[in-house]
Amino acid sequence: MPEFPNIILFAIPFFVLAMLLELYVTTKQNIKTYKAKDAFASISMGIGNVLIGFFSKIVVFAALYFVYDQLRVFTIPVTWWSFVLLFFADDFSYYWFHRISHRNRLFWVSHVIHHSSQHYNLSTALRQTWSGGFYSFIFWLWLPLLGFHPEMIILQMAISLLYQFWIHTEAIDKLYKWFEAVMNTPSHHRVHHGNNPIYLDRNYAGILIIWDKLFGSFQPELKEEKVTYGLTRNIKTFNPFIIAIHEWVAMFKDAFTGKKSFSSRLKYLVKPPGWKHDGTGKISLDLRKEWLQNQSK
Repeated sequence: MPEFPNIILFAIPFFVLAMLLELYVTTKQNIKTYKAKDAFASISMGIGNVLIGFFSKIVVFAALYFVYDQLRVFTIPVTWWSFVLLFFADDFSYYWFHRISHRNRLFWVSHVIHHSSQHYNLSTALRQTWSGGFYSFIFWLWLPLLGFHPEMIILQMAISLLYQFWIHTEAIDKLYKWFEAVMNTPSHHRVHHGNNPIYLDRNYAGILIIWDKLFGSFQPELKEEKVTYGLTRNIKTFNPFIIAIHEWVAMFKDAFTGKKSFSSRLKYLVKPPGWKHDGTGKISLDLRKEWLQNQSK
């Protein structure tokens, strides 16, 4: 099995140059997409993700190698066609990981970090979780079970992450129709980061937008509905430590304080963000449904 380089580390200089270029272009276009404190917060989250990643990757590698060594059904060779298959399998895994990360609070507490900025630029792509790497890999365990080598899987996951960097920008409008029809693009991903009710929990794609179209979660960017970014309730802080743990604190507070049944406490861990045991909460699908109903009146 050949050893593959950590392409994310090699890409760091590219990230820096790309952000500087975007800042120049958006300034020329009079698009105020960067705010210094916000960008530094995002970059700090990215640095923390890389540092903590040295430990979380031990867990990921151990899990992938255990399944591959002890449980695999087939042995898939490392060749061009296996990478083609893996491309689609990895992207499919990412779609469902991403979708569930918005519909299950235990995964949302890690993913919310990526949505916590009220700005949308390439630095936002670096605003990554410090905790999710320790358990989100479960969505990829079926790949070594089939027989894909863990090194291949880690490489393809990194390729997917690199692709998603460039789509975090307002400097690029819609692209060619054929490209927009198949691939995830800045326009599609702006929708995903929007807190407008019509845009909530849409466009979970990693590289291919076809999964959203296939599973009913696609929403095009509308000219008449400018995207506003952030959460439905923004946290209003640039402190990376608060950004990293604020939703963990909120989830545990909801689950383990106050008078609630045991089943209600468990539901705070698995129900979508916004759910309340007393029926007063609204999840993103409720907010979207209300908006669509109001528009049809």
